[in-house]
Amino acid sequence: MMNLKPAWIPKEQMIKKTRLDQWMKSLGFSTYHAFYQASIERTDWFWREAEKAVGIQWKEPYEAALGKHSFMWPNWYKGGILNITETAVDKWAEKEETKHQPAIIWSNEAGEEKRWSFLQLQEKVNRLAAGLLKEGLQKGDVAIIYMPMLPETVAVMLAFAKIGVIFSPVFSGYGSEPLAVRIRASGASIVVTGNEMTRRGKTINMRECAADAIKKTTTVQTVIVHTSSDTGYQDEIKLNDLLNEQPIARAAYVTNEHPLMILYTSGTTGTPKGAVHTHAGFPVKAAFDAGLCMDVATGDRLFWLTDMGWMMGPFLVFGGLINGAAIVLYDGAPNYPNEQQLWSFIHQQKVTHFGLSPTFVRSAMQQNMEGVHLPHIKAIISTGEPWNEAPWEWLFDTIGQRKIPILNYSGGTEVSGGIVGSTLLRPIKPILFNAAIPGMAADVYNKAGQSVINEVGELVVKKPWVGMTCGFWNEPERYEAAYFKQFDGVWTHGDWVMQTEDGEFHITGRSDDVINTAGKRVGPAEIESILVGHPAVHEAAVIGVKDEVKGEALVCFIVTGSHTFEEAKLIQELSAHVGTHAGRALTPKEIHLISALPKTRNGKIVRRLLKEAYEHRPSPDLSSLANPNIYKRISEYLKSKQQT
Repeated sequence: MMNLKPAWIPKEQMIKKTRLDQWMKSLGFSTYHAFYQASIERTDWFWREAEKAVGIQWKEPYEAALGKHSFMWPNWYKGGILNITETAVDKWAEKEETKHQPAIIWSNEAGEEKRWSFLQLQEKVNRLAAGLLKEGLQKGDVAIIYMPMLPETVAVMLAFAKIGVIFSPVFSGYGSEPLAVRIRASGASIVVTGNEMTRRGKTINMRECAADAIKKTTTVQTVIVHTSSDTGYQDEIKLNDLLNEQPIARAAYVTNEHPLMILYTSGTTGTPKGAVHTHAGFPVKAAFDAGLCMDVATGDRLFWLTDMGWMMGPFLVFGGLINGAAIVLYDGAPNYPNEQQLWSFIHQQKVTHFGLSPTFVRSAMQQNMEGVHLPHIKAIISTGEPWNEAPWEWLFDTIGQRKIPILNYSGGTEVSGGIVGSTLLRPIKPILFNAAIPGMAADVYNKAGQSVINEVGELVVKKPWVGMTCGFWNEPERYEAAYFKQFDGVWTHGDWVMQTEDGEFHITGRSDDVINTAGKRVGPAEIESILVGHPAVHEAAVIGVKDEVKGEALVCFIVTGSHTFEEAKLIQELSAHVGTHAGRALTPKEIHLISALPKTRNGKIVRRLLKEAYEHRPSPDLSSLANPNIYKRISEYLKSKQQT
């Protein structure tokens, strides 16, 4: 574990004001460690208290938080009946002190704005629900939501939840083929789409893309379009017409076995996995993590730079609204029409909690940040990928002025939130996670399934938690194989992690990216951090390739910054730089300077594709990439290099 010193230390006065500290002490605990241990030892007790802490509304109470179960298929809140819209919307809309508070604050890159109070959101949801029922939609139907980040997108999600329709939000930037794949995988009979969206001033025709996708499927019977004009397509329902219906108040009450939504992962190989989530699963976990771990409270403003098709989109909706906070949506490119567009938006909307990814930060480092001032921010939350130290320090110094805590947060679509994170009750060190999330029995295992400290191993969870996916949609065996095959009776998450004696975690990458060179197992992020520490390097990705001597050798891919350089000299310098900082045994075999790294549409580097390009494998499915053409360019570049 790298020897890092705390960059942010909480003051006692601040700790006492946090929701977590107050809740923890109300339950009789004086230290985080003791509370965390109780949270993982007394599972039923903890998740009963957790749902109370975030104020879940029940139509009929449950018998036990955790009934008889196997780890793979736990039975949460047995006997309880609810509809999550009553907690997320109605609870706040029906209170005099909160009904006029903002529930949704929205803007786009053209500067247009909308604000809906909780009362207005309730009306929109109830009108949509009435319209959907009038069109013949029923509890148990499956709907794909293919829309930009709009207030109406949130209203559609909640209206479906209110009437018991299972919804699946899909990334708004997908083309027709990945959209069709998800329609087929879910068996959706309903598609809700926007007519168009704007990115960097250019109009993208979503309706046309949706139509192409629907042609490739057989199950869609109803198409709903958010538009103010004629699209030219027949047999579609206008969303605005549904919003003119007389609102209904009744909800479809369900047990926690009834699915709320299906979230598809964005893998680059194989068919996407549809994680199934329920009314008292994903929303409870998201609300708990946002409210108790990130300290989001009523009246706060929570913003995440994301899309509704990624997990953090629904997390934003339920994590924010259930806690009585306004959710802040931005529809557009973060640096258009100018570099400071997003920072100005955050300032103007008085955002209190800002969620981002390290990829976004590395991009922002190249921009002029003079004049950026975020006086309302209470916490910055990072998720999506491991950090390198230099971008973390830049964010803390330049944006946070060394005052705003950066809460690292890691889990996933199948988790409904975080496994490890950063609590405001403990000091925060650069790039590290200072604690496991309460209720998450996190550990690190070596290959033999033994718990290890100060040694890189697999991140595992040893007990079930509220929010863990209820399997993959129509693929229970695939779900069991994905998470429970490696260690019997233990969830293996797929992250390569090191844990300290103090309960801190350092995520070094995905475990299937781990490199074993000369008997040393190294996560790619460790070498990438060293490379990014060089002033000429903007981004880096590292893979392991077969080597007769070492078993595996390091091959590095570099995207340079704005510095001028001689290529051969820089490669030699970077090779020596890695050898000096990581040890001679980890000196790279090859270093390649390329124009861009392959990334998913939510900013994750796909090292697997670099390895496939290096080994000249056939072109894989690239539909989830933000820059699919880069794979071909890298492949051709490597072929030319290897031929010479």
